[in-house]
Amino acid sequence: MRLISPSLLSADFGNMQRDIEMLNQSDCDWLHVDVMDGIFVPNISFGQPIVKHIKRFARKPLDVHLMIMDPGRYVADFKAAGADILTVHYEACNHLDRTLHAISDAGMRCGVVLNPHTPVELLEDIVQLCDVVLLMSVNPGFGGQKFIENTYSKVRRLRQMVERKHLECLIEVDGGVNVQNAPLLYEAGADVLVAGNAVFSSSDPQATIRAIKGLQ
Repeated sequence: MRLISPSLLSADFGNMQRDIEMLNQSDCDWLHVDVMDGIFVPNISFGQPIVKHIKRFARKPLDVHLMIMDPGRYVADFKAAGADILTVHYEACNHLDRTLHAISDAGMRCGVVLNPHTPVELLEDIVQLCDVVLLMSVNPGFGGQKFIENTYSKVRRLRQMVERKHLECLIEVDGGVNVQNAPLLYEAGADVLVAGNAVFSSSDPQATIRAIKGLQ
């Protein structure tokens, strides 16, 4: 499977509707929405009102990535705002099992996110609850960072775990994804790639999306 989820963190905030309409007409599959609280990561970004605004215009599923502490408190809020997929950080959850069940019970696809330093082996007892596992290939909180090369190894190890357990969990990668490394990530076992800067800094974002997916 080759899906792409462009990150709206790299969109033009002054022309968000325009950029969402462009993505609606593109070959992208999801829209990636980064929520930051200024505590778990240094920056502060979108909150529930902005997610709700994005949902008004989006015709693709919203892939909402919570980079916040104690995300279980906000599951119902983000469901109400329009999230279709909700991913939470392993490092930010005291009760990960409970949070994943809450997301699923609310009718969203659920997922866990791992920071670059967090080994995939820690998911051995929880991955069966996940619809998605998102591997950060940069340190979370800032766009435009350089891709961390160890990500390929993490993707391969996670793919082995998913296949060994006969799961349908999707493997997503976020950070520094571009036309050059996308084929290597898919080859390693990734299903979904988040691309922000590569898409929105392109002179032809729709062509870049097609290129990342290998459609041209």
